Amino acid sequence: MGADMDLKHHIRGIPDFPKPGILFYDISTLISHPEAWRHTIERMAERIRPFAPERLVAIESRGFLTAAPLAYMLGCGFVMVRKKGKLPGHVVPHSYALEYGTDTIEIQADGVGEGQRVVVLDDLLATGGTLSATVSLLRKLGADVAGAGCIIELTFLEGRSKLDVPIETLVAYDS
Repeated sequence: MGADMDLKHHIRGIPDFPKPGILFYDISTLISHPEAWRHTIERMAERIRPFAPERLVAIESRGFLTAAPLAYMLGCGFVMVRKKGKLPGHVVPHSYALEYGTDTIEIQADGVGEGQRVVVLDDLLATGGTLSATVSLLRKLGADVAGAGCIIELTFLEGRSKLDVPIETLVAYDS
């Protein structure tokens, strides 16, 4: 399996999860296939390398799965963004609006430095809310957000329109 590997063959769709009417794109089957996972990380490295990140900032929790091997390949650090109350030490919070209510994400205060070039990673771009909030949080810390990357993009939800940074994705679903 080479450069033309279709990653969609390794991503499982689970209907009605987490609630009726939602089709969940599960990367568990992608991660469990060694060749497909290696291919995914290699392709993502090709896409993210031009941003020249000093740090990768990944969103809880499936973003961590992509960021860890990618940081190793690119020779840069990896920092976690998590839901409120999940990180030890001094953290910087950022609250953002959801369709109904708000949510809060946090990063450790020493995770990124002023002017540090970062790329944000998650497994999937849907509405763009959490990715956009993460970009805002990083800018609050003075980071230079060069771009973002996701394995999957649900193009019909138009999450890309909420982002003001370039975003690289490997697989797109139109419905």
